[in-house]
Amino acid sequence: MKTKKIILIAVVVVVVVGAGIWLFAGSPAKHKVTYATATVSKGDISNSVTATGTIEPVTEVEVGTQVSGIIDKIYVDYNSEVTKGQLIAEMDRVTLQSELASQQATYDGAKAEYEYQKKNYERSKGLHEKSLISDTDFEQALYNYQKAKSSYDSSKASLAKAERNLSYATITSPIDGVVISRDVEAGQTVASGFETPTLFTIAADLTQMQVVADVDEADIGGVVEGQRASFTVDAYPNDVFEGVVTQIRLGDASSTSSTSSTTTVVTYEVVISAPNPDLKLKPRLTANVTIYILDKKDVLSVPNKALRFTPEKPLIGNNDIVKDCEGEHKLWTREGTTFTAHPVEVGISNGISTEIISGIPEGTKVVTEATIGVMPGENMGPEGNMENGGERSPFMPGPPGSKKKK
Repeated sequence: MKTKKIILIAVVVVVVVGAGIWLFAGSPAKHKVTYATATVSKGDISNSVTATGTIEPVTEVEVGTQVSGIIDKIYVDYNSEVTKGQLIAEMDRVTLQSELASQQATYDGAKAEYEYQKKNYERSKGLHEKSLISDTDFEQALYNYQKAKSSYDSSKASLAKAERNLSYATITSPIDGVVISRDVEAGQTVASGFETPTLFTIAADLTQMQVVADVDEADIGGVVEGQRASFTVDAYPNDVFEGVVTQIRLGDASSTSSTSSTTTVVTYEVVISAPNPDLKLKPRLTANVTIYILDKKDVLSVPNKALRFTPEKPLIGNNDIVKDCEGEHKLWTREGTTFTAHPVEVGISNGISTEIISGIPEGTKVVTEATIGVMPGENMGPEGNMENGGERSPFMPGPPGSKKKK
């Protein structure tokens, strides 16, 4: 009985060990390579650069005053529609009228003096021609006349300036438009010095706006006038607005430096038209802009990964046939077990798809990638090779006890 028990245990151990060896070293597996394909088809393909900009009116005028004084009356407010020449504000006139009266009096006195000295000079000139007065008396009369004339001309200019300053007390709109900014209140004192104070900002037509975008120096080389652009604003995240590049301001380059490094970023202002018929776009909104530097419609294209695919192990079996060709760019087709290369000429790429200019007809199915799968049903060799000419994926773990070659 003891001997039979020992034999039975030995048989069980042998069976268990054999099952383990069969399971881990030679278990049935099935090798399957799946090939993904894409069809060469026509579509739109473009390449673009992005930038951030600000919504601005096409025509915007800052209305100021050239004289100092107190704002007496204001006739418009934010969003008021105005016409050219319309009265929008008035300044206190008392000081300006007093200045005008003073200049008028000075002018009148200078004019009287000038007329008197002119007549005296004409008389002296006639007497001097007849040698009835001395040269000294004639020269004195000429001097008095020229001095009076100079004072008269000066007073005339001062009077015109005082009249002009009084007219500045009446502030009118220079254009037809909408008031988008009002920077003063009635009773406020404004001082005109080296810089004219701004009272109002008037936009000519809010149905025609523009985006002034800051484009990085690395991208500005591909931007030209007439290119299509699109942009979004945070106020309407689901709306995409269209426009066209209308101007590249090469003279308005600006640079910013990072505080954490010495890197300097240079940007250029690019103006993009922004039709605004429904008045959704408000001045000063921030716009996220996409400028299509390359934009082609209805061209043949394939996914970029199709141009990267190459039929080589472990993606193909030993019985597969590869018909290669010369060419920098290739697309591969597969019929049965035969891979055929097609040299193609490529165009623009947007990082996802690439334009195919020539080399393969529309509608052709090309291989884009291959996926190796292992399923129960086919033995795996000791070196990781699979039957039907396949090979184990280098990223798949080997069976227990397998050793790597060095």
